[in-house]
Amino acid sequence: MKIIIPMAGMGKRMRPHTLSIPKPLIRIAGKPIVQRLVEDIIKVSTEPVDEIAFIIGNFGKEVEAQLLSIAENVGAKGCIYYQEEALGTAHAILCAAPSLKGNITVAFADTLFKASFQLNQSLDSVIWVQKVKNPELFGVVITNEKGCITDFIEKSKTFVSDLAIIGIYYFRSGEYLKEELQYLIDNEVVVNGEYQLTDALQNMMQKGTVFHTDSVDEWLDCGNKDATVYTHQRVLEHQGEMQQTPINLTLVNSKIIEPCYIGSNVSLKNSTIGPYVSVDDNSTLEDVMIENTMVGKNCKLWQSEIKNSMLGNNIEYSGVSNDLSIGDYSTIR
Repeated sequence: MKIIIPMAGMGKRMRPHTLSIPKPLIRIAGKPIVQRLVEDIIKVSTEPVDEIAFIIGNFGKEVEAQLLSIAENVGAKGCIYYQEEALGTAHAILCAAPSLKGNITVAFADTLFKASFQLNQSLDSVIWVQKVKNPELFGVVITNEKGCITDFIEKSKTFVSDLAIIGIYYFRSGEYLKEELQYLIDNEVVVNGEYQLTDALQNMMQKGTVFHTDSVDEWLDCGNKDATVYTHQRVLEHQGEMQQTPINLTLVNSKIIEPCYIGSNVSLKNSTIGPYVSVDDNSTLEDVMIENTMVGKNCKLWQSEIKNSMLGNNIEYSGVSNDLSIGDYSTIR
């Protein structure tokens, strides 16, 4: 099976963090979002993943190397494709046309999930859904008594269904999906100037494709800072106590309240960390109380009380806050 990951978006809702790094490479408890997504898909797949295609913007060679390494580390071939213009979800997937072969899973890289099912890869297609309290904010599906989709509805202001599409799709034939995506481009089937995946899905359904649904146990969003901090909390809760012994941890008169993630070469002095805290590699914290917060690499925090916050890499901070969102290479005293 192949995994197709469109991730060329600007990540505007996650600024300032996405000014220096693509959103899918933001680290949650020591791993980039996109790496966790790949690992979660592999867990539910009944077939080995042999290729992962990343559709990106002009992110630079360092980012491309990191993505290829993520694929290699799970035993798959990595491929890089480019989306030069933001022309919609269908256009983004079609940018990876050479990889649209055989069984494929398409996964948009701003979501994580927890699921207990095994993907049935003999079906025509499976779309992963989750019941939501505010369906007017999402694309939803209507299903019949067999759990097969009968209609796709995009952000309806009147209630039609509470089964939201979480952004992960399985197709038994990548070639067939490619044909339908190309049809949209060739015939200028656009909505608000963009080519939409749901239009291709509607065409496929009218031609006889049966779309099944699978419900995930939990859908974790990484669309903005608050959602990402909550997702980070849930990831740590699922992991429980630290999964690894921190390398070269300096711990002086300090306390770690699990669950937490502590990277390599971290120094904690006269501090209390946790619960729900990540401190990434090469960071130093002194006289700090911190909880429910993500701290990036190479940070220096002192004389601080911090909660419900997201701090990028290479940050120096001293102060008190219950809601920080600081991008890379910032100094606040």
